[in-house]
Amino acid sequence: MASAALALPALLLALAWLTLPASATSASLVGVNYGRLGDNLPPPAAVPRLVTSIGIGRVRIYDTDPAVLHAFANTGIELVVGFPDSYLPAMAADPDEALAWARANIQAYLPATKIAAVTVGNEVLTSSNDTGFALARCLVPAMEALHSALATLGLDRDVAVTTAHSLGVLAMPSYPPSPAVFRRELLLHLPPHRLPRPHRHPFFANAYPYFAYEYDPSGIALEYALLDPSAASITDPGSGLRYANLLHAQVDAVYHAIAAAGGDAGKRVEVWVSETGWPSAGDPDEIGATPENAGRYNSNLIRLVCEKKGTPLVPGTPLRAYIFALFNENQKEGRTSERNYGLFKADGTPAYHLDITIPPEDDPPSGGGSESRGGGSTSEPDGMPSSGFFGISSAAQQWRTKASVATAAAAVVVAAIILQLPPFGGFDR
Repeated sequence: MASAALALPALLLALAWLTLPASATSASLVGVNYGRLGDNLPPPAAVPRLVTSIGIGRVRIYDTDPAVLHAFANTGIELVVGFPDSYLPAMAADPDEALAWARANIQAYLPATKIAAVTVGNEVLTSSNDTGFALARCLVPAMEALHSALATLGLDRDVAVTTAHSLGVLAMPSYPPSPAVFRRELLLHLPPHRLPRPHRHPFFANAYPYFAYEYDPSGIALEYALLDPSAASITDPGSGLRYANLLHAQVDAVYHAIAAAGGDAGKRVEVWVSETGWPSAGDPDEIGATPENAGRYNSNLIRLVCEKKGTPLVPGTPLRAYIFALFNENQKEGRTSERNYGLFKADGTPAYHLDITIPPEDDPPSGGGSESRGGGSTSEPDGMPSSGFFGISSAAQQWRTKASVATAAAAVVVAAIILQLPPFGGFDR
């Protein structure tokens, strides 16, 4: 236990243009993952409009593609960016690499693009490609190097450094939550390390009740996995806490594992759900992967997050979650479900019926970027209700209309270039 306690600081580190509607700000606790493994997806410039049309103000991407970072400039949307696992060895071995990366991929886009955090790799500690934990050993040094680079640039107070993990970091299933601990072999690869203000660096957990249900559909009630309010609650015999849904149980399992590894030190760490979702289609043996279930899960998820309540273990800490994913991605490998997690199809039409009703927040966004592109106006786009409540079907129609206009404008600009005429207008960063 002594070695596990000493490893906690490392564990907490390693586990841890169009006018937009004013209601879609980063004050929202609901986010979405914007993956781009598809050859038929809309251009990045069209995506912020779609995101804000459904009231979401936080987006997680998996790289720092310049076109995406420019597209989100001056939108007020908060970004979590990342870099591939393959970058870890170089970042860990050479602080200058980290500094150069931070300058080129973070500092260069601030404050217009509101970058709030960087995820160092994704599910590194449970990667099937990490033979002998070679990448796992690089994780903490890479995170330390990046944090130091941000500190050198004066950005460490504004940009958090974290990494996202699957629930495979736990040594046992996530229910009941109270006995959850981290796998000992992962602790052994994390030497003692300290990072200033660890409470500023959330623990990102990719939590999917769908996986648990698909694995054991006879032992887990569908309503419980879908976060339905009507689901029967289950009592954790170890803590006495009652769990009304599986996602809360999964999140609290992570909190319990952190506490088991280091006691009070873990109380400063906030767990965020960096990925969660439900597929709308799957292979014949992928039980429960239907449009109806996907709609129910994500509708219930949004309702749950918008209540601004915590889990049974930490009721005072509002749950934060990023839906996976914005689009169906037709180039993702694996089973059919992997290509069908999107809220939207590639053409911007809903993948299934879902009423997204994210209420407007009272708190304005803070940090880089503004709420609107046009003279500080916070008026709603034509046809958008000022209440901040917006259905996904009507949002998609609004987006397609605006996208058509944008496409036509782009065609005029291209024609002007071909004809060597000065293009009209311009784009601000």
